[in-house]
Amino acid sequence: MKKDDPFGFDMSVSSSKKKNPRGRRGMSGASETSKRICDYEGCNKPGLYRAPKSPDTLDDYYWFCQEHVREYNLKWNFFDSTSEAELAAQMDQDRVWERPTKPFKRTVEERAWARLGVDDPHQVLGANATQNPGRGAASGRKLPPTERRAIEILEAKDNWSKPEIRKAYKALIKVLHPDMNGGDRSQEEQLSEVVWAWDQIKISRNFREKD
Repeated sequence: MKKDDPFGFDMSVSSSKKKNPRGRRGMSGASETSKRICDYEGCNKPGLYRAPKSPDTLDDYYWFCQEHVREYNLKWNFFDSTSEAELAAQMDQDRVWERPTKPFKRTVEERAWARLGVDDPHQVLGANATQNPGRGAASGRKLPPTERRAIEILEAKDNWSKPEIRKAYKALIKVLHPDMNGGDRSQEEQLSEVVWAWDQIKISRNFREKD
């Protein structure tokens, strides 16, 4: 930066080194500014090379001369105090950069297949294929997309009346609601979809009010 900089800032590399000489290291890794004595017992040579004290304290260092830092590094083992189970767990985390992937969220159609025993949607041509007639196969009624989806979630038919669909809704609630199934909360996401579906049918004018 120019000396006549109106803001008075000097961001040059040489200026930074003058203000913070602790970071200067030679080509071998030796700290040129270290005034320490080698931490190896009985050694009085300058301690120019740092080495972490343990895997748990990587920011706390010993300072050795070149001969003893080489000896220390040869004996260094980051996983020395790690059990086989901990080592295996660490390897599993490293394979995904410690960011495990989450399973994809299933669509409504995939969950419908799962309830019929088909966990993989690509098994639709298997033994269970005839158990799911597909969207809108029961009749040719035209419904808004939200109501068509609501019918599928409630496992109902589009030619049912509202009382009939309400029975299907209540049957699903008994299976999915934690207060009704012994406190099991593993299906709360599906429960919210069922409640949403009934809300769509309840206000719809496309279904009969009486049987």
